[in-house]
Amino acid sequence: MKVLVTGVSGKLGQLLAKVLVAAKHEVIGVDRRPWPLAPEGVEMHEVDLRKRPAEAVVRSRRPDAMVHMATVAHLQGKQAARHRMSLGATKAAIDYCNRYDVRHAVFVGRHTYYGASPDSPLYHNEDEPPMASDDFPELADLVAADLFAGSALWRHPQINTTVLRLCYTLGPSRHGTLAEYLKGPKVPTVMGFDPLYQFIHESDAAHAIAACLQHGLRGVFNVAGPSPLPLSTIIKETGRERVSLPEPLFAFMLGKFGLPRLAPGAVNHIKFPVVVDTTTFRQATGFKHRFDEYETLAAFREQELVSKSDAGIGEPKY
Repeated sequence: MKVLVTGVSGKLGQLLAKVLVAAKHEVIGVDRRPWPLAPEGVEMHEVDLRKRPAEAVVRSRRPDAMVHMATVAHLQGKQAARHRMSLGATKAAIDYCNRYDVRHAVFVGRHTYYGASPDSPLYHNEDEPPMASDDFPELADLVAADLFAGSALWRHPQINTTVLRLCYTLGPSRHGTLAEYLKGPKVPTVMGFDPLYQFIHESDAAHAIAACLQHGLRGVFNVAGPSPLPLSTIIKETGRERVSLPEPLFAFMLGKFGLPRLAPGAVNHIKFPVVVDTTTFRQATGFKHRFDEYETLAAFREQELVSKSDAGIGEPKY
């Protein structure tokens, strides 16, 4: 199969490309960022998905499937710019699939689509509406992109469209939303709250996306790995120090005293869980995660220790 992967230079995109190459698929990578060490079997195109050169790639290479991951995940930039990037790139991806007869379009979204609130169900299923924009306006662009991709199911019925709502990824690359939150030695939490957090090893995430292509899924599917863990357990297992703050001081303290910077709307996602039901995806693909929750946390922590050792940090002084 000839698969075009947008956002291929990102950490998850690179992992997916390698999984697809190992499975003997032909991979065409599209990204504004370079990937200098792209392996053999990955044809790289350093272009903006929204521009004509990207359309020319789709027109000339005629992929069988497109995996779209070119949405803006970081939340520190201006919201208007993120909205243009995420929604504009998703619209372009769907338009190219329709125009050039791409049979399968896979949109990789995020489980935060469902939002975090005190009255939400413990396990979200795929039929639930998006609530993230209400309590976390910084996620409005990702919610809009998810909804637009899902609308292709009825607007372009000839395209086998799949929307994956993927939980937090974690692993040796130490990249992603949860990894950024756990990046420093101190992790802020809201006093009185210890929500469940759901995550998946980044390698398992790449294999889950590949399984979606293999089985030709159509529709909306939640994707996650092992059972969720309390946030306090995640902090402890990754060797961090938990800093429990009263909610009125939480936003004020972020970015100070070694604490990470978080988007203003993130407080509800520190207080309440966002856990998804993955039964439908597992039944449709037979997917089974290879790394359990503690192996995933260990992979994240051990790679940090390796990085510090390579940099000479923490070596004994005589």
